[in-house]
Amino acid sequence: MDLTLDKYEYVGAVHMHSNFSDGSGDAGEIAEIANEVGLDFIILTDHNTLRALHEGFEGFYGKTFMMVGCEINDKENKNHYIALGIDETISTRLPAKEYVKEVKEAGGIGFLAHPHEKRNSMKEHPPYPWTEWDTDDFTGIEIWNHMSEWMENLTEQNKYQSFLHPLKTIVSPPEETLRVWDKLSLKRKVVGIGGIDAHAHKVNVLGFVEVEVFPYKVLFKSIRTHILTDKNFVIDSGKDNIAATKEIILSALKYGNCFISNSYHGDASGFRFYIEKDNKFYGMGDTVPFDTALTLKVLLPGNRGTVKVIKNGVCVSVLRDNQSKFDVDSPGVYRVEVYLGEKAWIFSNHIRIE
Repeated sequence: MDLTLDKYEYVGAVHMHSNFSDGSGDAGEIAEIANEVGLDFIILTDHNTLRALHEGFEGFYGKTFMMVGCEINDKENKNHYIALGIDETISTRLPAKEYVKEVKEAGGIGFLAHPHEKRNSMKEHPPYPWTEWDTDDFTGIEIWNHMSEWMENLTEQNKYQSFLHPLKTIVSPPEETLRVWDKLSLKRKVVGIGGIDAHAHKVNVLGFVEVEVFPYKVLFKSIRTHILTDKNFVIDSGKDNIAATKEIILSALKYGNCFISNSYHGDASGFRFYIEKDNKFYGMGDTVPFDTALTLKVLLPGNRGTVKVIKNGVCVSVLRDNQSKFDVDSPGVYRVEVYLGEKAWIFSNHIRIE
């Protein structure tokens, strides 16, 4: 049985804001734009509000499903947390580990947003890092955030080029975030996702021209999160089907059946990272008992890419083949990174071998 036929793959954009918080776009219009781009799903995460959910914006727009979550922060506007699968917002007066716990107890899942943000190019836009690491209640980490990286790479010398070509300046996830992700994953499953952090801010240039900085349509072509699932989307905005589609997305993200790509470098659909054992397939998010006959396999879309095999946070092999294989010699948490030349393209979630 071919693994590519065994799973449905859906491509989405995570982490964006509408005019219900500090974005410029109407929630429905944002979803329509995503449908134009060809995304299968998007996840709206306005700051500390679920108005889009309560006002009925969640559902299908053409072939694109919009799910509504929110981005919670503490009273110092730090420790931003992408909360999904909850029906009510949580107080920002609570310490971060308390609202992380409340999201979990409410049956939701959550991801630490831009956890190691250090940007300093604009005083009016300070960094919002994660500081309260004394919790195990979060589902995962946003390992790659377009807007954070763009702002951290911004210099006086490259600012004009960066504004004109916002997709070209994105290089790779922060090394510190990848290092922490791998370290935490030694202890338990910690799922990685990618986010665009889109706001489509409108700024006044030269005193009379209003320019939209990073339109949603542009950022929808950058960092994407792909989910793999046994269930398919049924394009129907009936109440029961909306709940079913939402559950498909939440389950895949919770379990780690997903990977991250920078679509600016190419469509990553069809990428697979898996183990075949006793006529069964084990993929990202799975745990496999150690066996001396285990082989990790990687399928690359477009017959291209250099694969780095990461074990327990350390690169243990570099593979250059469309159907790459790596023989496992010991237990650990394994993931892969794919590069096109020097350009970071795909980051898998972990397979745990124990």
